[in-house]
Amino acid sequence: MKLAITGATGFVGGTLVTLALAAGHEVRALTRRPQHPRDGLVWVAGALDRADALAALVAGADAVIHVAGVVNAPDRAAFAAGNADGTAAMLAVSHAARVRRFVHVSSLAAREPELSDYGWSKAAAEVLVKASPLDWVMLRPPGVYGPGDTEFLDLFRLARRGLAIAPGGRISLIEVSDLGRLLLALATGTPPPHAIYEADDGAANGWYHTEFAHAIGAAVGKRVVALPIPKLALMLAARADMAMRGANAKLTLDRARYIAHPDWTIDPARRPPPALWEPQVETAQGLAATAAWYRAQGLL
Repeated sequence: MKLAITGATGFVGGTLVTLALAAGHEVRALTRRPQHPRDGLVWVAGALDRADALAALVAGADAVIHVAGVVNAPDRAAFAAGNADGTAAMLAVSHAARVRRFVHVSSLAAREPELSDYGWSKAAAEVLVKASPLDWVMLRPPGVYGPGDTEFLDLFRLARRGLAIAPGGRISLIEVSDLGRLLLALATGTPPPHAIYEADDGAANGWYHTEFAHAIGAAVGKRVVALPIPKLALMLAARADMAMRGANAKLTLDRARYIAHPDWTIDPARRPPPALWEPQVETAQGLAATAAWYRAQGLL
């Protein structure tokens, strides 16, 4: 198939492109900066606010996989521009090009839009997708980890010191190659239109933060002490991170409000049917591979 992919230079999108090419698909991918050439891949220069570039991206495509999004931003307007406005632009050009299938990557955060500007912007994007006349399918990933990720790096570094922070509540997780395989299945398979899926590693009840902390410790070969951290402490830690790292802060106030929510597990009723997709990467194995990648990059 001919696939058009946004977010292809990021963590999830980069993995998706590699899997798509390995499966024999032709790929067009959006990029802001020059990229190395790859067989079967055409880079399209542009961004989500350039209609001409988006039209070139989706021309002749059988399916669009819209991965691009903003996870850190200074304010609500910036989140809206990256997540809602960008999605609206992709929907418009995909409709004009008569694309057969539109796969939208949302987030579990969209279920709780009042908690964070990020969640609010992802929920706004979902509203736009649902109103579209396209044959769309939506996926709400939980926490995504794996080789190539940097969002979880601080947790791995802390675990190397024998420590972990453990907010209350539970989370779901998915390894990046499992997520990429699911996105390909949604784009190239025959799931029913207008379906909203939530997928994870198959853990029946997700992971308590303390369990996840100990799993990261095992991945780096350390027994960790998981320190409970209430919402107030999270907010103070976010202010400290923003003061120290500025725009590069991983723990922003917006993210702290998100993390403090007690239940970020997927809805089992929204799991993809097994005939379409099932997770292949066991989480302990995936975390070990992530730690190995960090070491190979000199990050851990």
